Parts: sequence; C-alpha cells; structure tokens
Amino acid sequence: MERVDAVVVGAGAVGLACARALALAGRETIIVESTDGIGNGTSSRNSEVIHAGLYDAPGSLKATLCVAGRRLLYPYCETHGVGHRRCGKLVVAASAAQIEALRAIEARALANGVEGLRWLGGAEARALEPALNAEAALLSTVTGIIDSHSLMLAYLGDLERAGGALVVRSPVEGATVTSDGIVLRVGGDEPIELLAGSVVNSGGLFAQSLARRIDGLGASTIPRERFAKGNYYALTGRSPFTRLIYPVPEPGGLGVHLTLDLAGQARFGPDVEWLEPGLAPDAIDYAVDPARGERFEAAIRRWWPGLPEHALAPAYSGVRPKLVNPGEPARDFVLQGPDGHGVAGLVNLYGIESPGLTASLAIAAEVARLLGARGD
Repeated sequence: MERVDAVVVGAGAVGLACARALALAGRETIIVESTDGIGNGTSSRNSEVIHAGLYDAPGSLKATLCVAGRRLLYPYCETHGVGHRRCGKLVVAASAAQIEALRAIEARALANGVEGLRWLGGAEARALEPALNAEAALLSTVTGIIDSHSLMLAYLGDLERAGGALVVRSPVEGATVTSDGIVLRVGGDEPIELLAGSVVNSGGLFAQSLARRIDGLGASTIPRERFAKGNYYALTGRSPFTRLIYPVPEPGGLGVHLTLDLAGQARFGPDVEWLEPGLAPDAIDYAVDPARGERFEAAIRRWWPGLPEHALAPAYSGVRPKLVNPGEPARDFVLQGPDGHGVAGLVNLYGIESPGLTASLAIAAEVARLLGARGD
C-alpha cells in the first residue's frame, strides 16, 4: 500500500487551491481526479465572475471567505499572469418597487466589509450604461471577471513546484477510516490503495456521494444534496454594456444577469432549474433547452428594453450543488473538519457553489488550518 501525507479528491478550482495550500505548507500532497483533466465539473460551467461579496449573510462563510478570497485573488492573478479584468458591475432596480431590496443589498454588502460601493440614481446609472433601464443601481467597482481555466492552471503549477502531483482518470471508489489514517481505494487503469494522513473531499457535485463511501464516517454527518441547473445564453450581437449587469436577486440565484468574458462576448444567465431529487451527478443532462430563451428575453428586457429580437443563442449550462430544497432558505458553505464528524484528518466540503471560485484561496487557507497546516 502506498502512503502519502495528504490527498485531495477533486481537481476543480477549490480542490486545486486546497492541494496548493497544503503543498506550500510542506505537506506531501496529491490530487486524485476521476476525469481526464482539471476543472471538468462546476469550475468550468459558471459565470467566471470575481464577486465582491454583496449578497451573503454577514458572518457567514460565504460572505467572509468571498471577501477574503477576492482580496487575495486580484494580487494572485497579477503575479501569476492569470487573465482577469476589474470591470465592475451594476446591481439594478428596474422599478421603484425594487429599490428597498436594493438598499438591503447595499446594507448587507457594507456589513460584509465590501469596499468600492456607490449608490446611483437612475440618471447616473444610465450615464454609465446608456442602454440600461434603471430606477437606481448599486455600483460595485471591485467586481471583475477571470479566466477560470488559467487560474486553475496557475494553482496546479504552484502545486507541482511545491512537490505535489495531479493524478487523473483515478476515481475514488471507496475509503476506510483506520487507526493509521484513511485508506482510499482508487480505481482507473491501474487501481491502487493509498493510505493518507489527511484527505480533503472536494468532490463538488459528487462530495456527498464520496462521503457515503467512506467506511467509518457517520451517515448523519452528511447533508442531503439537491442540484440546481443554471442555463446560459449568448448574445449574438455586440453588447452595449461595458460592465456586468445584475438584477435584484431571485429565489435560488442571482437572477438572469449579463456577464462578459475577457474577449467582450456577452452572455446571460444563469436561471434556476431545479433537478429532480436523488439524481446522480453523472446522469445530469447539460443541454440547454432553446425554449427557455423566451423567459430569458422577458427577464432581460426589464433592465434592457432594447434587447433585439432573436438575439439570444443557447450557450452552456452548469449545475450548482445545493444543500436545501426549493423554497427553503439558502445554506452556507459547509467546511466540515474533524470536529464536525469525528474522523481525524478528514475535511469534507459540501455545497461549494458561487462564490466558491472567488473564495477558493480563502477556502484553501481554512482547510489547511482545519488540518493543522499553515495555508498560503
């Protein structure tokens, strides 16, 4: 049996960041990934936004780790050549009835310590973005966009320079808690058993499924999972907007918003499409139904009345790992260490959806702390 100090399961943005932090803290670290490369799950199916920290409850992990992660992420991108742009965004009240909700977002953001905020009247908002319909808007100057794959490659490069390694096409088929550590049964072309002193379950959509395969981990410590699909549409013409445009949030998500990629291409989404309970992650259909486009157009025209007819094309979709059912209050990130489940050396990451990409460096530092290592 091979022995290794630390194993991270899952090579998405958060898993790579965690492995990087452990390796930089001097831990012998490998990542095992079931697919043939990095970022093939949730990390490659999102809006690629660097979030400011506007929305989540003050004191929550989502809020504190988003703000801390964003403050780490911009300098990291600068020093590692990761493509990004601090373009800013407007959160828009398209009618007078939404102004109270927008004021609540402002108050929450200020409580979270978000800097660079500015309240705009309708005329001020239209002066910045003339195509916009707005009664008022909240300008976040520290929101940005990022090349998520470039970020993950940078994390991987740091891991490898620190002596860590990535092993792909290596699904974890099960694990057993022992007095010496955690034995992982890794499948693939060359199945192997690994005895790890520390294990980080960063399986994303598969995190609960993996946790249920760990002999010695109490089933009562594993939260239920639900999946919410988010569909995206691309704008076929040129965007009149230079900033990201977000409506006041809707239940389950942030509403159909406009984001830009680093080439200036505009896309809209995600919406919220709850998938059936009990669906296996590998059974998810990521196809975008063209019929959903009519609802997108109606939502977008509330804040962009000039959206041309038939200007949207189905683009891609992603799936968010939720810990609640539709209609229930949102739950926080769960970073579950030994104090939460009783297994030494194990950290389970559950419900890591947005703003997980933004928070990835801060999540990694917290995981390293839970495992007694000093994260970077």
